[in-house]
Amino acid sequence: MKHGPKVLLKGLMWIGLLMPLVVYGAATLKRPARTRITNQPLFEGILYSRRIQTQPRPLMIHILELDLTAPGLRPFVTPSFKEANLSVDPNPGKETLAQRTSTFLQEHQLQLAVNANFFFPFREETLWNYEPRQGTPVMLGGLAISNGQVVSPPQLGQTALCFLSQRAEIASSGDCPEGTEQAVAGNTRLLNEGEPTKGFGAVVRRNNTDPPYPVNIAALDASGSRLWLILSDGKQPLYSEGIMLTEVVDLVQSLGADTAMRLDGGGSTTVAIATDTGPQTLNAVIHGKVPGQERPVANHLGFFAAPLQP
Repeated sequence: MKHGPKVLLKGLMWIGLLMPLVVYGAATLKRPARTRITNQPLFEGILYSRRIQTQPRPLMIHILELDLTAPGLRPFVTPSFKEANLSVDPNPGKETLAQRTSTFLQEHQLQLAVNANFFFPFREETLWNYEPRQGTPVMLGGLAISNGQVVSPPQLGQTALCFLSQRAEIASSGDCPEGTEQAVAGNTRLLNEGEPTKGFGAVVRRNNTDPPYPVNIAALDASGSRLWLILSDGKQPLYSEGIMLTEVVDLVQSLGADTAMRLDGGGSTTVAIATDTGPQTLNAVIHGKVPGQERPVANHLGFFAAPLQP
């Protein structure tokens, strides 16, 4: 009986050491299977493909192909949580409330949604030590427009994805033309007229020793009526470790894209769809180093879409 407290303490220590492994192991079982999918119709005007690679590293890539002319297909961007008069104050502070992509999709009754702009503040130490939290104010990096209202102003060095009537365009200036209904922003234009941009080359030279990474890419054909959203999973050894930017450019060129840009990636990378049982994430989200945990992010690009015709 003398040793009872010591045995109990030792047992608690072992439980503390093993618990993260148990949580991580259980989370990995919920990830999408590493099976290939080609042009699966999800909604009218939306096709889904999943590509699997084993070399040069394990990789899962999710490709959404959207026909922006399809009846019922409409984009929608996270609105501001307050009325901000940008003509008076060009830097109004925090502009949206952090929200998980699946929550955004469900709240606005959308059929498809992905994360969009870079944002701050941001911190990710552990699953319980991070920011922003769900529902807390955040500031967007670059332009955001929701239903014609500017949520966040243009920012130098950012690239904008601008949605007009049944078409879209990528603006290197970071600003959108008059009449833009919805817009989000990213930090690098990768492709212009089907060829890698000078900006892409500079990023590759600057980051050529960086490890593969989860990414979220938007690409358009020459007409601007066909949009690809390309998301790669990453940070998950033996399952999907991430993609290099040079591989991203090869991929978007193979799809036939004319222009392409990078949205926020890393643990923010999320694609969610509506199902009969509620929101479902198509990719293997990871937050706080735990698979299956979805990160609250600053804003989103969503789509209303008609159900498939029988």
